[in-house]
Amino acid sequence: MEIKTHEGIDRALCGEPVEIKEGSSTVRLECAPCMAADASGLVHGGFIFGLADYAAMLSVNHPNVVLGAAETRFLKPSRVGDVLIATAQDQTPQERKHLVQVEVSCGEDVVFSGTFTCFVTKEHVLAGA
Repeated sequence: MEIKTHEGIDRALCGEPVEIKEGSSTVRLECAPCMAADASGLVHGGFIFGLADYAAMLSVNHPNVVLGAAETRFLKPSRVGDVLIATAQDQTPQERKHLVQVEVSCGEDVVFSGTFTCFVTKEHVLAGA
């Protein structure tokens, strides 16, 4: 499926799309040393959130999709070198308001989960700004 949104995103920081279907996506992120929050190699949560957000956007896959809100939980820490897989499922396809469930896993462990509220606007949010 053709990617229609977030074309300019840095995939080294937000993940590489593995699969995109109507209403769902899978995105893979290898946690790099630049993502470490401290000397122990703990990955900053913002990178994990970015991965989940990107997966949510790809599940809607519209040029004008934007994030309106997110209710999230960090369940386990991630480390430099971890390979994270985000899976997103749009629970309300065909609507302007999309509720997207996202889980991020490392191997068998779920490290993050959330519900992302996404909106498809009539024009790009920066149009006319």
